[in-house]
Amino acid sequence: MEQKHVQRDYSNGEITIHWDSAKCIHSANCVRNLAQVFRPREHPWIQPENATAAEIRDAVSKCPSGAISIREDA
Repeated sequence: MEQKHVQRDYSNGEITIHWDSAKCIHSANCVRNLAQVFRPREHPWIQPENATAAEIRDAVSKCPSGAISIREDA
């Protein structure tokens, strides 16, 4: 069965997290580094309102596949 390619954006008004399912290797670095934002058992699974932009930048920088990226909303 072929997986559906999904891209989504999640914003807190200051920073937007972009997620690309085709790049995700499920390393779970995002969950381990910022569990209050990356919550795979919840919907939506990315909740950027639960952390500062600096915390989000730090966690996203540790994604080994580039499946999550950020855009400043300023």
